[in-house]
Amino acid sequence: MSGMGRMPVGANWRRQDASVVGQKLAKGTLRRIVAFARPYRLHITLFLLLVVISAFLVIASPLLFKKIVDDGISKGNAGLVTALALVVALLAVVEAGLGLLQRWFSARIGEGLIYDLRTKVFGHVQQMPVAFFTRTQTGALVSRLNNDVIGAQQAFTSTLSGVVSNIISLILVVGAMLVLSWQLTLVAILMLPIFLIPARVLGRRLAAMTREQMNLNAEMSTTMTERFSVGGALLVTLFGRPAIESREFGERAGQVRDLGIRIAMLGRVFFTALTLVAALATALVYGVGGNLAVRNTLTIGTLLALVALLGRLYGPLTALSNIRVDVMTALVSFERVFEVLDLQPMIQDRPDASDVPADAASVEFDHVAFAYPTAEQVSLASLESVAVLDKRASAQVLEDVSFVVQPGQMVALVGPSGAGKTTITNLVARLYDVSGGAVRVGGHDVRDVTLRSLHDRIGYVTQDAHMFHDTIRANLVYAKPDATEEEMIEALQAAQVRELVEALPDGLDTVVGDRGHRLSGGERQRLAIARLLLKAPQIVVLDEATAHLDSESEVAVQQALDTALAGRTSLVIAHRLSTVRNADLILVVDHGNIVERGTHEQLLARGGEYADLYRTQFAESTLPLS
Repeated sequence: MSGMGRMPVGANWRRQDASVVGQKLAKGTLRRIVAFARPYRLHITLFLLLVVISAFLVIASPLLFKKIVDDGISKGNAGLVTALALVVALLAVVEAGLGLLQRWFSARIGEGLIYDLRTKVFGHVQQMPVAFFTRTQTGALVSRLNNDVIGAQQAFTSTLSGVVSNIISLILVVGAMLVLSWQLTLVAILMLPIFLIPARVLGRRLAAMTREQMNLNAEMSTTMTERFSVGGALLVTLFGRPAIESREFGERAGQVRDLGIRIAMLGRVFFTALTLVAALATALVYGVGGNLAVRNTLTIGTLLALVALLGRLYGPLTALSNIRVDVMTALVSFERVFEVLDLQPMIQDRPDASDVPADAASVEFDHVAFAYPTAEQVSLASLESVAVLDKRASAQVLEDVSFVVQPGQMVALVGPSGAGKTTITNLVARLYDVSGGAVRVGGHDVRDVTLRSLHDRIGYVTQDAHMFHDTIRANLVYAKPDATEEEMIEALQAAQVRELVEALPDGLDTVVGDRGHRLSGGERQRLAIARLLLKAPQIVVLDEATAHLDSESEVAVQQALDTALAGRTSLVIAHRLSTVRNADLILVVDHGNIVERGTHEQLLARGGEYADLYRTQFAESTLPLS
């Protein structure tokens, strides 16, 4: 039957989940969807017009076949047969052309919506505070940009066109069949329950199996992502688990394989059942209609037209039987995208924010108190894969912290792990907002200035200098997009890493690998310092920049840091106290408080916590205490 080619349209259970039907959409979702699609209203209108025209063509050919047989062949009118055959051929060409136009409009609308949604979500996520990324599962966030965005755009392409096309086709086909023969139409309708039972029963089973297969595939994807990273691969190797990992992965892959076979067979049973029912319906119509034709109560042309229309009846019916799932899936996808867009960044510019002056170089903490925001303030439960976000308030991390870093000074933060040192440096660039007091840069409260200008004035080098999986050149110009080759070479020279880069086969175009793992820790740190020098900020923050380095690398990195800090205001977190002996001011932080402050000599003479830290760290050293 020609119409059976439309049968897969109703097989959307393969990628859609019937569980979405039970979900309740947030108020205003439909209005927002319409607003989002407004730029494409002309394209959508023309697209739907083409869909309607195509739906009308569904019944045109069968009715022309009737005319060819009854008015042409039966009456020996060769001219009419030829003319109508040409019309059928012309309609086929027109239908093909309409199909191409529909595909163009569908692609234009769909890809345009995907672009709009992805860029809007990506741009919105880029404005999120660090706290958002510390809680969110990366895979869940990426899924919003991929799966949910694609699911949302289908609302205006496959789902919308499918609903309009199938409803109009169904009305026209049933209407034409009733006009031709109400008796045979009644026979065809009586077969519908037998036709739809497989779609409902097997469809639900296939949906459940497909959900299980998708979950297993997600687990495999997570496993591959973790094991294929440099850190994951190294861990697997060092713990001697490659064989075990392969076996466990093989077990999951085997489950997916077995499910795939079951899904394929069940799908084939479903399609065979539908084909069989359709064939039985055709045989019944031929049997009943043939007898009517023998009795001259029905023409042969009418019988052939009815059989052709019958083939175009069951496809739309099957598709519409799942329409609720199709529509809700698209709407829920939109809602999940809106959920991310509705989460407002905690840290954003005030309406009257001004730029930080270009010469701003001082840092002041004025009675600062701080507690980390709750999960509810910065995250979404669906992005953390939890049922409900933790609403408990965080404990106070900083209490009444006050100090000033004058332009050109170096202030060091020392103390035990978890004391609050990194939190203090995070507040300088307003990665978080204070709970009390104020942080000022150049005399301006960081909450009153634009984030862009604030970040332009501050440069960070952390103990884990992040590098993108790109070339050395690309990682350097990230700090200064218009940097010349000469400027990059100067920065590399100042960072004590020029000779290394020039010795590489591809020089600046050498790819550093995932997170820069093709380079040693010291080399990554020096490249990070070169990147900092290209940015040329007035204020530099160093967070354990020489931690975990061997002695040789530490010396090279320290030399590079001396160049980077020259003439700049700096706030330095140091585990190795020897690196901050010459600091203008040393602050000893413990339990969120500054418990001691002074120069190296002053703090040693005081014999307090700093002196204890120093003696403990250099207990086996011959270095003097002053």
